[in-house]
Amino acid sequence: MSKKMKTALVGCGKVGHFHAKAFVNLEESEFTAVCDRNLARAEEFAQQYGVKAYDDIEKMIAAEKIDVVSICTPHPVHAAMAVPAAKMGCHVLIEKPLASNLADCDAILSAAKEGKAKVGTVCQRRFYEPCMRIKKAIDDGKLGNPILGSVTMLGWRDKAYYESDPWRGTWTGEGGGVLVNQAPHQLDLLLWYMGEIDEVYGVWKNLNHPYIEVDDTAVAIIKFKNGGIGQVLVSNSQNPALYGKVHVHGDNGASVGVQTDGGAMFIAGVSSITEPPYNDIWTVTGEADKREEWQQADSDLFNSVDSMYHYHQLQIQDFLNSIIENKAPLIDGDAGRRTVELIEAIYRSTKENCVIKFPLRSQ
Repeated sequence: MSKKMKTALVGCGKVGHFHAKAFVNLEESEFTAVCDRNLARAEEFAQQYGVKAYDDIEKMIAAEKIDVVSICTPHPVHAAMAVPAAKMGCHVLIEKPLASNLADCDAILSAAKEGKAKVGTVCQRRFYEPCMRIKKAIDDGKLGNPILGSVTMLGWRDKAYYESDPWRGTWTGEGGGVLVNQAPHQLDLLLWYMGEIDEVYGVWKNLNHPYIEVDDTAVAIIKFKNGGIGQVLVSNSQNPALYGKVHVHGDNGASVGVQTDGGAMFIAGVSSITEPPYNDIWTVTGEADKREEWQQADSDLFNSVDSMYHYHQLQIQDFLNSIIENKAPLIDGDAGRRTVELIEAIYRSTKENCVIKFPLRSQ
């Protein structure tokens, strides 16, 4: 594999520009083409970046000899784009969530195995400095065994948001609500920190968005295989939006946490990030007094870059380097599947009103 790969994307919507910008700026990338089922939209998008436009992903990959493609379509279409690409041996980086159900996740991973292609899932918040700091503390044993984890995400989405794209707020177009669209970043962090799940009991509701079909709020209790427990509370029903937080507590009494989002929640291509992420809890022995120093440094760094796309670029670069160096990316397809498995377990638990044991089988 050469050090410069031919890159492309499919899905010329708002988030597609984050990938396009990274593909233009990264020295590992030769940005070559874009694809959208609406050819006119693809051509308009392609013109901005000086690349070619297609309305068929297989034709694009074959004609341009694409090495890596980003999938930036609505969630239920991820598999339809990723499966043929991966079977052709093209590496695929897929916007979160990996897919809107486990069956599609498994189809993507199977196609990647067949085509010897790598799969990555975009969860760029892992690259936030405060999030990386938590993972290192856990890996270094500073918490002992992580035994209690929590996700609290209290956000807001108004009617204009759901009307901004015709697929939003529908089961067929989006595959779910707050769990599928807003929560995957925090759920990914929780699983990264706490490990494999044993069982889940969850409930979802639509509290104050009568004009959508899907969940605007969900709560879950999790038992992890390491003996730990966890809780999830995610919602789009708090106006104004409050925050998104992930906390981890260890069996030695130490606690660490991150506020990944503060104030109004970031919407790709629509709004900016309101507040820099920071470690809102840190009681590791000998390090508690470093929190303010870290917060200042992290804030200075965050504000010195274009934070709306900088962390996307870090993840895209990590994925490209994983191909060049033949190693696993930080967030691979299996990690993406684990998040979808948790989401699907909460939906199934609500439907069946029972505890859902892991692993789940795709339906």
